[in-house]
Amino acid sequence: MKQKLLWLLLGFAIAAQGAELGAGTNYPPELKPDQAEARAAHLAVELLSRYHYKAVPLDETLSGKIFDQYLKALDPEKLFFVQSDVDHLSDDRNKLGDAMRKEDLAIAFAMFNLYEHRSVERFTFARTLLQKGFDFDKNENYQYSRDKGEWPQSEGDANELWRQRVKNDWLRLKLAGKDDKSIVEILDKRYEHVLKRMGRIKSADAFQTYMNAYTTAIEPHTNYLSPRAAADFDIAMKLSLVGIGAVLSEIDEYTTIREVVAGGPASLSGQLKIGDRIVGVAQGNDGVMTDVMGWRLDDTVELIRGSADSVVRLDVLPAGAGLDGRHKLVSLIRKPISMKEQSAKSSVQSIIEGNITHRIGVISLSSFYEDFSARQNGDPNYKNATRDVTRLLEELKTEKVDGVLVDLRNNGGGSLLQAIELTSLFVGKGPVVQQRNASGEISVERGTRTDVAWDGPLGILINRGSASASEIFAAAIQDYGRGLILGGPSFGKGTVQTMIDLDQIAKSSKPQFGELKMTVAQFFRVNGGTTQLRGVKPDIRFPEVFDEDDFGESSYDNALPWVQIKATDYSPVGDFERLLPILLTMHEARVENDQDFRSLQEDIAELKLQRKKNLVSLNEAQRRKERDALEARLKSRTSQTNSAIVSSGDVPGKADVRESGSVPEDDGLQADERTLSKELANEKVRKDAKDVLLMEAVHVLGDEVEALKTSVKLAARPKPASLSMPD
Repeated sequence: MKQKLLWLLLGFAIAAQGAELGAGTNYPPELKPDQAEARAAHLAVELLSRYHYKAVPLDETLSGKIFDQYLKALDPEKLFFVQSDVDHLSDDRNKLGDAMRKEDLAIAFAMFNLYEHRSVERFTFARTLLQKGFDFDKNENYQYSRDKGEWPQSEGDANELWRQRVKNDWLRLKLAGKDDKSIVEILDKRYEHVLKRMGRIKSADAFQTYMNAYTTAIEPHTNYLSPRAAADFDIAMKLSLVGIGAVLSEIDEYTTIREVVAGGPASLSGQLKIGDRIVGVAQGNDGVMTDVMGWRLDDTVELIRGSADSVVRLDVLPAGAGLDGRHKLVSLIRKPISMKEQSAKSSVQSIIEGNITHRIGVISLSSFYEDFSARQNGDPNYKNATRDVTRLLEELKTEKVDGVLVDLRNNGGGSLLQAIELTSLFVGKGPVVQQRNASGEISVERGTRTDVAWDGPLGILINRGSASASEIFAAAIQDYGRGLILGGPSFGKGTVQTMIDLDQIAKSSKPQFGELKMTVAQFFRVNGGTTQLRGVKPDIRFPEVFDEDDFGESSYDNALPWVQIKATDYSPVGDFERLLPILLTMHEARVENDQDFRSLQEDIAELKLQRKKNLVSLNEAQRRKERDALEARLKSRTSQTNSAIVSSGDVPGKADVRESGSVPEDDGLQADERTLSKELANEKVRKDAKDVLLMEAVHVLGDEVEALKTSVKLAARPKPASLSMPD
């Protein structure tokens, strides 16, 4: 969930610019469902109609909701269809359910094929506009977010919408210093790529889009995963795969190496480096070489992955070589690759307040990962988040830190078991979360650890992107009085999903039907409340980029309601009631004098104002005036603090420490239009940027450490687990 702050304001209208097009106006081949997809749809209907937590019959009412969800998934910004298209498609809005039961996907695929046709027409029209140019002296505005708008009433209205969109694309490049010739080349190539990628869309893509319209029409967190998507989900949960140890991206239709993983086959061979382009893949020592030039990235990746200790041969065009440069043949033996970059990490932050220095350990956790299959197979050392965090806590204790901050920002969840076990590291043995199934039966999930891994001051940093397992953990820490919750309100997802392998249900010997991630229960806090809709409310609130009405559980119109059940029998291990007002006062006094924090607040307020305004000028003079004002604001900041708030990449709220005046500019380009070296340099800037919210959280924890030293009456340390926690 990448959010741009200050510099997003300059080029805000880019909105949905991930578009691509192929030369000419030929339509992509018509997509048709295969038998396995029709069978998978029928299996999903049987399971969801009977066993979902919110089981509803697949009647005409639900069919209408599926239709609306599907239309929204295909054209969320109302850029492609016109009102007459929608009216025509609506004739079948109540027939989808009955068709799925009959294993008939004709209506769904007809809608998708029409979407592809309209996409081709819109981008073909966009390319014609490039030959005409634009009048940037005219006063007109472009509405960049149209999800709440009306469908274009006619082709003329659609053309006008696209004229404004292309004009905005042109103006962004013009403001970045590009001449007209370069702009035409960049945009024509950008739009050309759309059709090429449209032509590579498969029936599996259409089917997954449609199935997720069905599942989310029931409830927001039930999803269908195609066989490939299910395999990727498994990789994400266990943080490992079998391959060559290289991170790949698509640049100019080439599969390009953007990172070589240390210790992997690619790195150890010394034969591959960043920027190399893979143009062919062959299996084994004598397999036929498959040309992958122009392939979808995921198709190429699937060829490169394989079983452990097997051979893959790559036809490589070296970095820096011209298109007619000399190729090299690289033979590698696939090995298990650990995705260490996504594992839990720790650092130590030293903060100075007057003559006092506090050392705070920070643990960053991006997901509650767990290798389910290894656990089921009885592997005692299977990969999981709790084991990694336990090791990091031991390392931090040897570093003699005064407190520990767990950073869960943008952690969307993962394994329920890991949320329970991770909580047990800090509160010991006892109840962590309650679950209520579709029958209304309530069970209590308990941590089993008899000794805590860390009994010192604890803080949990969350934001609107913290969901599910993150909310279970944060809520339990808050209910037990074990630590401070800092940041913004969490997502508000209070439901539990289970994975259902449709191939097992159908007794298929090969993966062909995919999986369902189906909601089967709702979870509740130990105090009887739920995080559903409301999320976890922080004890000390920080500025939040996300609008609660636009992002989070409350933004869904079919989310489960907030309810409360009876509290379970648990014993709090601490109490922040008297300490919190003191910490809040210290926080407010500090940020009042913190230029970076104040700048962040200003940027967020301005960003929200721009979102509400939902318009950008297409007048060049006006846009330059806005840009110059923004640059002046940035330079004023850097002269005061030698830092500027810029795009933070993955975590909103970072500041990039720069030399005064060296602020980045909006170049008007998409990521795959920049050189790889430039894109990697931008990523490094984001990675190295000062994290304003994290540092303030560290300071708050330092305040807690000092307050606990000076007043035993304010102690919020946990009691010994063996004395305070029920069995």
